[in-house]
Amino acid sequence: MIFPVIVAQGESSMADNGLLESVLRLVEKVDGGTDSQDVAADLGVDHQVIVGAVKSLQALGEVISAEQKSSRHWELTGEGREIAEQGSHEARVFNAIPDEGLPQNQLMKMPSGKVGFSKAMSNKWIRLDKAHEGGPRVFKTVTIEDTVRDKLQLVQKGQSAKLEDKEKNELKKRKLLSEVTVKSYWITKGSSFSTTITKQETELTPEMIASGSWKEKKFKPYNFEAMGVAPDCGHLHPLMKVRTQFRQIFLEMGFTEMPTNNFIESSFWNFDSLFQPQQHPARDQHDTFFISDPALAHEFPQDYLERVKKVHSEGGYGSQGYKYDWKIEEAQKNLLRTHTTAVSARMLYKLAQQKFTPVKYFSIDRVFRNETLDATHLAEFHQIEGVVADYGLTLGNLMGILHQFFTKLGITKLRFKPAYNPYTEPSMEVFSYHEGLKKWVEVGNSGVFRPEMLLPMGLPEGVSVIAWGLSLERPTMIKYGINNIRELVGHKVNLQMVYDSPICRLDS
Repeated sequence: MIFPVIVAQGESSMADNGLLESVLRLVEKVDGGTDSQDVAADLGVDHQVIVGAVKSLQALGEVISAEQKSSRHWELTGEGREIAEQGSHEARVFNAIPDEGLPQNQLMKMPSGKVGFSKAMSNKWIRLDKAHEGGPRVFKTVTIEDTVRDKLQLVQKGQSAKLEDKEKNELKKRKLLSEVTVKSYWITKGSSFSTTITKQETELTPEMIASGSWKEKKFKPYNFEAMGVAPDCGHLHPLMKVRTQFRQIFLEMGFTEMPTNNFIESSFWNFDSLFQPQQHPARDQHDTFFISDPALAHEFPQDYLERVKKVHSEGGYGSQGYKYDWKIEEAQKNLLRTHTTAVSARMLYKLAQQKFTPVKYFSIDRVFRNETLDATHLAEFHQIEGVVADYGLTLGNLMGILHQFFTKLGITKLRFKPAYNPYTEPSMEVFSYHEGLKKWVEVGNSGVFRPEMLLPMGLPEGVSVIAWGLSLERPTMIKYGINNIRELVGHKVNLQMVYDSPICRLDS
């Protein structure tokens, strides 16, 4: 593999060789090796130039051996360098005050006035006479020594060891000093060490073979461990990678995927069929995107619609209902679906129209809510939903299947907390212990669908339906270490992140 040496335009390879040979001569003079920073100081060049020379020499074979090392040292900031040259702010303020004093308002107009006045007062170098007849006036109180400037000059000369840690930290707090990590190389002679540079050939040409000149040439060895050029190809978004993993988990558990290709849904299927009352806050425009064209849906299963209307307004199936005037106009309103449970309702109704058999359904698709946008909320997101319908299912079955599902995600520590949902009773929030945050965090919601939702569909009385859901974005953000959802979805996404993101493997 060819390792090019980058040089400034106009310089010749002879000039490069001159620098490389200068480095080699310095290495030859010392026993046991030398530091690249010392080489840079001896040759009077920038350390990065020497780093480039070291890498060029390494590319020539075993001429030198170079081991990278790190060291920490103190360095003056821009303000620190200014103070080392001109004096500290407090000293400049002190020196600007004549023996007869100086009006405070005039002092504050100086470039170092505010900071210098505060520090000088703290050091008791000056005093403020607020009762002076011409207005507040500042006077000197002592003779001073600018110790801040003296300390910074010691650091500038490379003598920071003479300062105590407390003194360094005080200067660091004032942003006059910074502790930096410097990476350098420890350079020693290699097995093929020489102080002269012989150009190594990188290609065997037909002319060399024809003339026989290849016999006298020195060839650079192949680097078989070098990375090849990455081929151009398409890339999956991190959300799609995590979605594939979730889908595989559902399929392994015997679930069937529901068709979720209808983003636009009627209020009837999105709310009413789920036994969610028409005056519920979630049905407000502040939470839901309603469609203006077409604004209304007209095709419903009429017998089912009548049963839904009755259970809302009058009750039934052992429930007293909500006791309100249910209106078809509200149920007809079209909207962008707020959850994929609308799809589950359609599938369960379809199931009820045939001879009942136990089923396990799942869906992963987009839903839309009129949310305030921030680091963790968008107006659209993906919902993962699982639904199981069978005779005699209980809360224990729900907890068991949740343990199985989350274990496949690599989440083993679960807790359940009672919650309220309009269409499930009982309902539970699911919490997992986050090892990184060292606390319990919510990972999903779950519950058993209410009889007021299931029985109007026509499902047999003994059938229970357990369900749970979570978002796709939250586990994706955790998996890929993304803190702001707008960096994962939307126009602010950095496409390089999509290219660089690794394959998702959930710790099952």
